[in-house]
Amino acid sequence: MKVKVLSRNPDDYVRETTRDIHRVPRNYDPTLHPFEVPREYTRALNATKLERVFAKPFVGSLDGHKDGINCMAKHSKSLSTLLSGACDGEVKLWNLTKRECFRTVPAHEGFVRGIVSRFCGTSFFTVGDDKTIKQWKMEPPGYGEQEEPMSTILGRAVFTGIDHHQTGETFATCGQTVDIWDEQRTSPIRSFSWGVDSFSCVRYNPVETELLASCASDRSIVLYDMREATPLKKVIMKLRSNTLCWNPMEAYYLTCSCEDYNLYTYDMRVLDQPVTVHMDHVSAVLDVDYSPTGREFVSASFDKTIRIFPKDSGHSREVYHTKRMQHVICVRWSADNKYILSGSDEMNIRLWKANASEKLGVLTPRERMTRDYNQKLREKFQHHPQVRRIARHRHLPHDIYKQRRELREMKDARRRKELNVRKHSKPGSVPVVTEKEKHVVTVVE
Repeated sequence: MKVKVLSRNPDDYVRETTRDIHRVPRNYDPTLHPFEVPREYTRALNATKLERVFAKPFVGSLDGHKDGINCMAKHSKSLSTLLSGACDGEVKLWNLTKRECFRTVPAHEGFVRGIVSRFCGTSFFTVGDDKTIKQWKMEPPGYGEQEEPMSTILGRAVFTGIDHHQTGETFATCGQTVDIWDEQRTSPIRSFSWGVDSFSCVRYNPVETELLASCASDRSIVLYDMREATPLKKVIMKLRSNTLCWNPMEAYYLTCSCEDYNLYTYDMRVLDQPVTVHMDHVSAVLDVDYSPTGREFVSASFDKTIRIFPKDSGHSREVYHTKRMQHVICVRWSADNKYILSGSDEMNIRLWKANASEKLGVLTPRERMTRDYNQKLREKFQHHPQVRRIARHRHLPHDIYKQRRELREMKDARRRKELNVRKHSKPGSVPVVTEKEKHVVTVVE
């Protein structure tokens, strides 16, 4: 005789602690849950609304500079250390954990034009309007010691930017020419120029470390190889680029911030047209920096806002602004991918969350599970009209809102005029020019 008995494992229904919730057995058969998708949609809608409710991106500000912030640099080894240079020649080193300045260096006379940390993190370099390159120890001087630079190099012209090699003892500066320097020498080991008055920015490629790129005053972006005597090639655009940044994960992509309110991502192998045109700012874009994952970048603009763009999207996913923040001159994305730092005209450095609604601090396993579940729900229903409308909505200052509307009207008017000209012209005489092709004049090799 066979007797069937119920056999249950206590682990399936007994709580681990008295504070834990009761476990409920579930049957996942879809025929028993006919309203699963409507229920998920409601959850996705609520998750999207809550994300906007909890979007509080501003973390704090760092006060102490007596003039506008002109440049910033991340410490190459320490997450909590930030270096900033101001228009009065002062360089400050900040502890981001305590949000306080632990060292002030009177570095230059006039503006501090560029600042960069050495790859090992033991020292940093600054350039300024006084035509000097100075190397400083990262450690503050001891008791009774004077604040003196380790070395000083006097140049022939004003330097406008500096960047250090990722692994070697060389660094690059730009001004009237792009110069490659050895730390042990007082004269450049190589100089590049291509009939250009001046350069505003120079950057080493973080992956292919022998490659450099620079922004020139003749509206061009120039590529160099340190192993060659002459520049590789340059692309000339309609308007001048202010700064550029390499993608830290994809060696051949670089993004430049331009005076025509846009950012352009180029593939250095094919410079005939940009890969993506990033449009949303309503004034000149002054700085750009990639996240360490290479999937997003942040831009700072003269229109007093910061925007976060996915690398392959034409429009920003996030915009940050405050009433007090003026023209944003420089911006950096922290090396742990969690924070964004911005320096602006009104002498403040601001700390923002990279993900506006992210909860700071330690999450419990249940909180982490809920966050991941809500994220998946938002991704699943992201194209539904209601979810999309709530997720996309951002409050903008009135001036920026008005300027965006004006720019949109101007763009529509240009498009209408172009269509009318094409309609009343001989077929084929007025070619269709795509948005990507509009902004590039020529490529010179």
